[in-house]
Amino acid sequence: MSTTIDRADALWRALTYASVAQLHLRDNVLLSRPLNRGDVKEHPSGHWGTVPGTAWALAHIGLLASRYPEDMRVVPLLGAGHAGVVQLSLAWLSGALCRVRPRFTADIAGLGRLARAFPDVDGLGSETHPLFPVGDYVGGCLGGALAFAQGAACEEPSKVMVPLIGDAECETPTTAASWLASARLGRGKVVPIVHLNGFGMGNRSLLDGMEDEQLRSYAAAHGWRSQVVRVANSAPDEHAEFHEVLSQAVREAGTGDPTVIFLRCVKGWSGPTTVGDRRVLGTPDTHKTPLTDVHDPAQVRTLERWLASYQVGELFDAQGNPSGALRDALRVARWDGLLPNRKQHEASTRPKCSPTARYETFAQAVGTVLRDQAGRGDFRVFSPDELASNRLADISGEPWVTEVLGEEVLLGWLAGWTAGGRRGVLISYEAFAPLLTAWMISHLKQRRLAAERSPSLNLLLTSYGWHNVYTHGDPSLSTALLATEDPAVRVLTPADPTRTGAVLRRALDSRGDVNLVIAGKHARTNHPTDTVEEELSRGLAIWPHISDTGEPDLTIVTAGDLPTQVAVEALPAIRQGLGSRTRVRFVNLLDLTVLGDPIRWPRGLSDTELLSFLGAHAAVLVITLGHPSAIWGLLGGRLRRPVEVVGWREPPAPMPQRRLASHLGLDTRGLLHNAVRLLAMKGRP
Repeated sequence: MSTTIDRADALWRALTYASVAQLHLRDNVLLSRPLNRGDVKEHPSGHWGTVPGTAWALAHIGLLASRYPEDMRVVPLLGAGHAGVVQLSLAWLSGALCRVRPRFTADIAGLGRLARAFPDVDGLGSETHPLFPVGDYVGGCLGGALAFAQGAACEEPSKVMVPLIGDAECETPTTAASWLASARLGRGKVVPIVHLNGFGMGNRSLLDGMEDEQLRSYAAAHGWRSQVVRVANSAPDEHAEFHEVLSQAVREAGTGDPTVIFLRCVKGWSGPTTVGDRRVLGTPDTHKTPLTDVHDPAQVRTLERWLASYQVGELFDAQGNPSGALRDALRVARWDGLLPNRKQHEASTRPKCSPTARYETFAQAVGTVLRDQAGRGDFRVFSPDELASNRLADISGEPWVTEVLGEEVLLGWLAGWTAGGRRGVLISYEAFAPLLTAWMISHLKQRRLAAERSPSLNLLLTSYGWHNVYTHGDPSLSTALLATEDPAVRVLTPADPTRTGAVLRRALDSRGDVNLVIAGKHARTNHPTDTVEEELSRGLAIWPHISDTGEPDLTIVTAGDLPTQVAVEALPAIRQGLGSRTRVRFVNLLDLTVLGDPIRWPRGLSDTELLSFLGAHAAVLVITLGHPSAIWGLLGGRLRRPVEVVGWREPPAPMPQRRLASHLGLDTRGLLHNAVRLLAMKGRP
């Protein structure tokens, strides 16, 4: 009967071997005969340097998890997307890959197909993937795995999150801040493993320059206990030490200071030491595979010795079925994922408050909705140190609210929190939100690939540039997300506090979306509510109380509270300036994406609907909080008539708010000027 150490070693060797086979082989994947040039890929592609250490950690995590009951989950996460080849090896060995792509069976034929298919793998790609074990984290965004794990572990006593973090990843601002910020979030079990193999892509990591005692001091300064484990050659005593350290850290997670494990090894260990007369082991040359010349017989022989070093004959029988200690390991090992806490989710009840409840101020609307949501038990608010500035001081200090001055950390927490089936929102200044662009786009990519629709990722952006100082004006996040044309994106621009409360409530209860709610903290003006339900359901509505009957000559479309307020106030002057014969229609736009082509945007208006809301031939004046380019991108030439968009453009220098509005055309004079010009282009009625 094999021991835990035997099983860990067999798993590590199998994962590493299958990874090397994917990188290099197209045939003879179990070395059933001497390797020849025809067995080897002409152009190997993929990353090798992270493979042995990642495989080592995953082997031990899977065996450790099997010692816990099913309702206690030990959840590994891969911080580096480059480790995807190891994940594919794990998915092949465990049978998870075959369930998604049936031709990749867990035998010699399946491994051969997988090796030939890598790196495309029938559309799955070569990076970490959410359909397979250890793929819950957004692997394409470097630096966020620790924050994601902390958010996923928060208030989840039945989960221990084990993120694998590259040593160079610790140099990113998000990871660096997450060590310190964890004390603020608390209430979660996280055991990070820092894969300290000495290099990022091309340079030595900063942590590699530290002695073991310095590493311990670095961790202690941030409130973490630490263990340093050195692995050189996969010896039994190395397996035993690492497994014991990991077991203790998981066992003690949530008690006292958390523990971080530094896995100290050489980059590319167990691979070739030299290629020709050039040393590659422990150098940047192992970041990708060091063997690149299939026409060099020496490199083919080196590859054969490399593969043979994992003693594949002890791992698989002639048909490629696991045997011996590997078979024993796969029977018990478990790589848990983030599953929603269904009991908690089912216990939550929807608030009884009407979605069209009237609110007088932004603070009243948002504060009421958030308190209602928090009462359901599966909800959190994440915010930089700005809640008081954003008129939400009344909720600051609540147990379901966390504030740290780091948007990237907060978004990682929110993403981890929602990945477990819970709901939440990040509240921030609109101008600071562009810091999150890469993270958000990476998150969209992950959601696109995932099979299940988790609760939506929600951002409430306020304090926008129209009411702020020169450096605090930047609506670029919404522009960038709309440019992705991802159908999950919604940019929501409520016209008043009542609509803010209504759309925020809907967003927080939605699933599968990425919602940006953009609302000013100064908003106090309220408009008639008879069209609110249509705005919520269809994304826009004609406001009959200020629209002329019949076919319009000019349609004014407003997106956001400030554009709506300014346009409503300017309407009498516009009517007077255009003359009594000009018919004006006023349309309030709540969801910007409805302007897009329905082929790309699931909520996009059909051509018939577009005409019914905007008029068959009317000139169109769109007034938005954000960049005009975002509106033009959505319209994409759909309106073959005079159209103008008034919105945010970068001012040349600091200026008072009234002057800024005038400079950008968001005042009565600017709107009248554009209305007159549009009708002149169209030809007056």
